[in-house]
This record gives sequence, C-alpha cells and structure tokens, in this order.
Amino acid sequence: MSTNTLMSVLAFLERYKIHHILFWAGYHFTWWTIFSGNVTEVFESVTKPHGIVKYLGYVVYQALGVYFCLYVLIPRFLQKGRYVLFLTFTLSTILAMTALITANYFVVGAVANISVYDLYDFSPRSPLTIFKHNALPSCVAAMTLGMSIKLTKNWVDSQKRQQTLEKEKLETELKFLKSQFNPHFLFNTINSIFVLINKNPEMASESLIKFSSLLRYQLYECNSPKIPLKNELAYIESFMELESLRQNQNFELKTDVPKVVEGLTIAPFILIPFIENAFKHLSEDRKLKKWISLDIQLQGDELVFELINSANFELRHTLPEGVVYGGLGLRNVKRRLVIIYPDEHTLVVTKGKDTHTVKLQLKLQKEIQEALKKVGG
Repeated sequence: MSTNTLMSVLAFLERYKIHHILFWAGYHFTWWTIFSGNVTEVFESVTKPHGIVKYLGYVVYQALGVYFCLYVLIPRFLQKGRYVLFLTFTLSTILAMTALITANYFVVGAVANISVYDLYDFSPRSPLTIFKHNALPSCVAAMTLGMSIKLTKNWVDSQKRQQTLEKEKLETELKFLKSQFNPHFLFNTINSIFVLINKNPEMASESLIKFSSLLRYQLYECNSPKIPLKNELAYIESFMELESLRQNQNFELKTDVPKVVEGLTIAPFILIPFIENAFKHLSEDRKLKKWISLDIQLQGDELVFELINSANFELRHTLPEGVVYGGLGLRNVKRRLVIIYPDEHTLVVTKGKDTHTVKLQLKLQKEIQEALKKVGG
C-alpha cells in the first residue's frame, strides 16, 4: 500500500469516526475472548445470528453509554465542578447500560429459539445473574476505560495549551526586551560616554563601539530560539563594561568568561537578567565597597554560570523581587528555563547578608542539532 493510499484511508477513518467503531468492536471481541478463554469459540459464536445480536448489544449500548458520559456528563457536570450530579448520572448511565444489555440477552435467546439460561448455562436461572455477573462488570470496565482515555486526553491537551500560552507570553516579553533598552541604562551609558569624551577619548570611542554593537545585537542578531553562545558571551561582556562606566571608583568588576567558544548554542537573554539584577542589587551607599564577580565555565556541553555581587540588604533601596531592566524578571527567566531547558538545568539563587549569589548549570545544544531542527521543521 502506497503512502498516499494509507493517508487517504486514515483521513477517511478520521473524518467519519470509523476508528471509534473499530475500537469498540475490537475491545468487546477481546473482552469476550478473555471471558470465554477460547478465541475459536468466539469466532464461531459471532458467525451465528444469536451471537451477532449479543455482540452488537454490547458494542452499541456500551458505546452509547460511554459517549453520553464523555460528551454530555463530563462537560456539563464534571468540568463545572458539579461532582455529586456527575457521579449520580454516571452511575445511572452504567445501570441503564447494564439493564439494556441484560434485556438483550433475552432477545438473543429468542433469535436462537432457546431459553437464554440453557443457551449460556446461567445458574441460578435469573435475570439478576446476567445483570451481576455478565453485563455489569463489562459496563463498569468499558466506562472506566472510556473515561480514562478521555480525561487523560483532556489533561494532555490542557498541558499543551498551557505550555503554548507560556511560550507565547515569553516570546512576547522577549520581543519587548529586544526592542527596548531600559531608559535608565540608556541615559546613564550615553552620559558616561559623553563625560569620557573629554577625559579619555580613546576609551569613549571604544565604549561607543560596544554600545553600538550591543544595540545591533538586541535588534538584529538574536531572532532565533537559539543563538551561538559566543555571541551571547560577547554581549554580556560589553553590557557589564558599559554598566561599570556609571559606577564610582569604589567598584570592582571581575569576569572570567571563555574567550574561544565554538559550536554551542544558547537561548538569547537567558543569562543577562541575572547580571542586570546584580547591578540593581549593589548598595547605594557610596562608602561601601561594591563588587561583582562573574565566572562562566564550560564542561563539555554544560555551561556553569556563577555570579556573585556585594549587597547591603539593610541599606540599599530595592525594587520588588523579580523586577529588572527590560521587564524580564527572575520569575520570567525561571519559567523560560523550565520551558526551554526542561530537566537540563539547575538554578540556585542565594541571598546572604552581604552577598547575592546565582549559580546556574545549563546543558547546551550543538549548532548542528539546531540546524537539523530547522531543516526538519
């Protein structure tokens, strides 16, 4: 069978929901086989008129009962928190299914022209025997299976929708961050470069080049979900140097960043909010020594990011937790890490009396993997 033919068959089954019929037919055939213990006997039974009537009774009545629960009772009662009514109607549906199947047994007997008790050797000879030992267990199992599949599917769909919403929200926030500099940072950087023009023209020129590169990076060079790690590290270094310009002489910056990085990618702006927060946490008391230490190491394809800054939490004026330049706060970064790097990162944020520490271990992807994803997508 060709691929096109197979796709056409699958589309036909999906359009007319024939796969539902096949599912219930297969389910009841399996149930009947397990109950009788002999698959040959089941095949022989379904070729006889009374066997067909019995088989269709189970398939039709249980399918109707299960779909009534899935598409009427669950949306109207369970999803709206009306649990008592849902449980009551579900149990009533199961009993109704069981009663109809029990009645169908007597139709089977009439078709076979023999007492149903003799046909299937029921003992004691009572409708209650059929109800309790044959119809009821099958109906409970069918309802349980149908609800399990439906509720699992609803949960999976809900998780996918939630994840999609989270990604869309984060992408919107990231686009906003890329399109705007924090006005405070922008003003102070330009002002610091202006002051340097007279004091140190060469340094002012270098700072202006870094500032221009930083703007270009935010606007043009990070439009992909993953970008080269070397570009992100270069952006971080330029950002920290420019931020340092507006600090007084009582400030020390230490950085240890890999100079040669090839073949690894990272999500853009996944590290910079921690650095922005470090500058935000510095004490505003000019008499206190201020310092920031950044250490980034690569261990194979794992990045180890450690950032420590001095902070006087009693004296400094602070913004609410999670608020940093550009609106991309710590909570936002944590959500991005969970979505982009599930089970591939470890983040520890520690606030001490005099220091604020961030340690992040992140498993990175290689550029060739990203290229293959683009080709496959």
